[in-house]
Amino acid sequence: MRVMAQMAMVMNLDKCIGCHTCSVTCKQAWTNRSGTEYIWFNNVETRPGLGYPRTYEDQEKWQGGWTLGKRGRLNLKAGGRFKKLLTIFSNPKLPSIGEYYEPWTYDYATLTDAPAQEHTPVARPKSLITGKNMKIEWSANWDDDLGGSTANAHRDPMLAKIAEKVKFEFEQTFMFYLPRICEHCLNPSCAASCPSGAIYKREEDGIVLVDQERCRGWRMCVSGCPYKKIYFNHRTGKAEKCTFCFPRIEVGLPTVCSETCVGRLRYIGLMLYDADKVLEAASTTDEHGLYEAQRDVFLDPFDPEVIRAAEQAGIARDWVDAAQRSPIYALINTFKVALPLHPEYRTMPMVWYIPPLSPVVEVVRETGEDAEDKGNLFAAIDALRIPVEYLAELFTAGDVVPVDAVLKKLAAMRSYMRDINMGRDPDGSIPAAVGMTEEEMYDMYRLLAIAKYDERYVIPPAHAEQAHALEELATECSVSEYGGGQQDLFGEGSGAPTPLAVENFQMLQARQTSDSLAGPENKSGRVNLLNWDGKGSPPGLFPDKSPDRSPDKSPDRGPDS
Repeated sequence: MRVMAQMAMVMNLDKCIGCHTCSVTCKQAWTNRSGTEYIWFNNVETRPGLGYPRTYEDQEKWQGGWTLGKRGRLNLKAGGRFKKLLTIFSNPKLPSIGEYYEPWTYDYATLTDAPAQEHTPVARPKSLITGKNMKIEWSANWDDDLGGSTANAHRDPMLAKIAEKVKFEFEQTFMFYLPRICEHCLNPSCAASCPSGAIYKREEDGIVLVDQERCRGWRMCVSGCPYKKIYFNHRTGKAEKCTFCFPRIEVGLPTVCSETCVGRLRYIGLMLYDADKVLEAASTTDEHGLYEAQRDVFLDPFDPEVIRAAEQAGIARDWVDAAQRSPIYALINTFKVALPLHPEYRTMPMVWYIPPLSPVVEVVRETGEDAEDKGNLFAAIDALRIPVEYLAELFTAGDVVPVDAVLKKLAAMRSYMRDINMGRDPDGSIPAAVGMTEEEMYDMYRLLAIAKYDERYVIPPAHAEQAHALEELATECSVSEYGGGQQDLFGEGSGAPTPLAVENFQMLQARQTSDSLAGPENKSGRVNLLNWDGKGSPPGLFPDKSPDRSPDKSPDRGPDS
């Protein structure tokens, strides 16, 4: 048993309202530079729909992920080293700019500089690639207003597998939102596809990053990633991807997308897993068994043997404690309500999802029956507007049994908690019907419905003994030649990257969490210059004038002082 730690995320799709706040804040933090106009480390897709880039799930076309060879060995779907060598200067398995979208701006000068005239001037869209006028036909969130319609849904690769079960009449249509980031897989095919070895998985927390110094722009990683969450920056000639906001994770703070999520649907925590089992689990012959195989890779953080093995592997005790309190372990292995996205790609993804229960109550109410009765709720699972088969194609390689079990647990939780909230005696037969105790049912409700901040995000900070390694990673893992991410509020040209040495963790944490220029712990009133934009004179920046000195006796200062 080789114990390793992995940061992971779970998203509760019942809570996602499709507001795209996570996408916008991620864009501002990481991809607000030239060359990243079409890059979205975090995007929210409407299902059914084409996804982003379009039809990325069609691996017969894009050849992403892994496949099992004749001898049961894992092979890259896009081909091995020899094939990559033959196509290294011309990779044919890449989405075109049309599959993403041609980024554009508007000719705002027409509005601001136009003379007085009879007709209102129009700001035409202009391509950020060619600079010419263009017609907008596609973008990252184009499916938002088309969910469940025949305009695009019939091209959804997952829907094509169950087409006979879905009808597109207006009263039977369905849609839900699916936020996506890089999966930070246990068995990343992007790393295996990179000829220059620029993509690597951090040993201490499992975050997958791109070394910008070693990246040579071969773009094989874009082909190799089945989720198409690696992008190519045409300005820098480098690959870029979601970094799981590692500077924040290192100081114990959640990712930007999680911090700003309106629906509070994201959970972040630490998982312990047996690295020696990853290859065996990814090589499971039956695709329907991949979900359970990955669950078997995860280790019980309460097991004394696991704790001893973790300490021998150099995992600090507070990290083991964090794994024991992890909401991710609870949702995946204790309550068993979180499912992986496309396990059939065999990358062992570490961003899991709680499938949406859909308007099941409305389905029952329309029949005239009690919409919260446990018997009616369970029976209504098969009549959901969102087909269980569609959810199974997304999360369990087409196996409906695990999805059905999750939806019944969520329905049971609604029925059980209804009795408690109405002041009635709780019915112990409801959790028993789905294989849970009453205490487990209430704990699951607390985590999914009313969990506090520190319950949703259990993130142990890095340790001082990792300082030098992390300081080196600060330069290696930047997402562009400018130093990575948003330097400050004024774009790529202003500010300077903050060193990520452990010695600066407390300073970084205060800066991230403070609502003012001077952090709350700063009793002396001194200003945190890292938060100052260089404009104005915030309180505490200059010493107060002495009451016994008049302004005309004070030393001369420049106009900007």
